[in-house]
Amino acid sequence: MTLTVGIIGAGRIGRLHVDNLKVIQQIRIKSVSDVAIEHLEEWAIEKRIEVLTTDYLELLSDPEIQAVFICSPTNTHANIIKEAAEAGKHIFCEKPISFSVEETEEALTAVKSAGVKLQVGFNRRFDPNFRKIRNLVQEGEIGIPHILRITSRDPQPPSADYIKSSGGLFMDMTIHDFDMARYVMGSEVVEVFANGAVLVDPAIEEAGDIDTAIITLKFANGALGVIDNSRRAVYGYDQRLEIFGDKGSAQVDNNRATTVEVSTNDHVKKEKPLYFFLERYTQAYRDEVTEFASACLENLEVSCSGFDGIQAERIAKAAKQSLETGIPVQLKQTDQTATY
Repeated sequence: MTLTVGIIGAGRIGRLHVDNLKVIQQIRIKSVSDVAIEHLEEWAIEKRIEVLTTDYLELLSDPEIQAVFICSPTNTHANIIKEAAEAGKHIFCEKPISFSVEETEEALTAVKSAGVKLQVGFNRRFDPNFRKIRNLVQEGEIGIPHILRITSRDPQPPSADYIKSSGGLFMDMTIHDFDMARYVMGSEVVEVFANGAVLVDPAIEEAGDIDTAIITLKFANGALGVIDNSRRAVYGYDQRLEIFGDKGSAQVDNNRATTVEVSTNDHVKKEKPLYFFLERYTQAYRDEVTEFASACLENLEVSCSGFDGIQAERIAKAAKQSLETGIPVQLKQTDQTATY
């Protein structure tokens, strides 16, 4: 059995998904659409892409295409999801679904009505280290969770132009950590308190955003969480997590090029963390598209649903509100089964 797919948006992440899908035997990548395709022609030939177009509607109207990957800018996601659902296509959408919870709700309603699958691209869920931590929590290895700590720091800040259209630190960057918090803890966030500052680049403040943040969370199961973010860690891509419970704790350290540690009379040295997110999460990106393909081919539940997507958006919105007001924000709890 073969799954025929189309890719909407051929930027960095769209091309990455093409590379990872090409190694899955049951996948046929028929079409790729992008608003600018002139520079993609040689690439499309090399990747054996059958159709290259500037109009994504050609993919949605193609009866051979069964699933689409939405890798276009965030402000296009919700509308394309609705159109793809109406066309009967299964959907993989990069995060976030939209910058508006209301728009996301409309998109998820369309998906439910059409009976198609939707997986959201929170790739960190598929990292073997974080999956191991989640499994340990679910199996009771550390007992009742008390404290979750997540550190997420980029090696360098994005451009000011990117910041202006990113949706802000919480929606663009921390949203991964909000999803990870729910995923690892297995409990919904009920309260958010955010503090932020501009300590890295004044241009980020001029663009209306922050580059440094501490966010505290309260979970429905009574546990507490802390997330710290920075847009610049000079030593590399810093991705760590610890969960502490009444029977013990478990940690995920940074991935490095090697695990060699040198100890001498003068120093103890080990390699810096991997520098870029594509290096750090290489396997996670492969596994998320493989699981999406299996869900479509075998009619299985997706591993990261639209509900997961909208819950992370709700936390991001609450964090922004908390930053602006200086007080904790309560989150209304939503029953997944009653909505999407």
